[in-house]
Amino acid sequence: MRNKSPEERRHRLIYLLSVAQRRLQRWMAAQPQNDVTPAQAGLLFILGKQDGVLMGEAGAALDLGPAGISGLVDRSAAAKLVERRADREDGRAWRVWLTPKGRAVLAQAKSATAEINATLTAGFTSAEIDIVARWLTSIQDKFPRDSTQENQRETQRTNRREP
Repeated sequence: MRNKSPEERRHRLIYLLSVAQRRLQRWMAAQPQNDVTPAQAGLLFILGKQDGVLMGEAGAALDLGPAGISGLVDRSAAAKLVERRADREDGRAWRVWLTPKGRAVLAQAKSATAEINATLTAGFTSAEIDIVARWLTSIQDKFPRDSTQENQRETQRTNRREP
């Protein structure tokens, strides 16, 4: 085992990232003015940029699998934020559209997000925030969403080849 420098030992990045994510999620969920969950807000942001996206595209943008995006769209449709319509060219595919209520809630979510981002970045320079954003983005590149599934498939292929 190699000796870690004091700098490396001091940073518990996995722990810090996990706790920060949980605290932020809990804080956001506890805000009385929030009409939507963070996941629903994410869906509204996607539809605000391109209304009528395929459910699979929305799921990919939110890093959700088919079951996850289906449940999110179901909950959002029940809240009258979105509606699901069959794709005109592929009857098996579904597109998701904002409702008037969804558009109003999207405007509120944008305002709330701007306030949260201001709180998150308070006390840090733009250069420091750029580094944090670059680091967080690098995690997505280093640990792609499908890597676990791909690793499992490779293990299965390898196991089939072994005597």
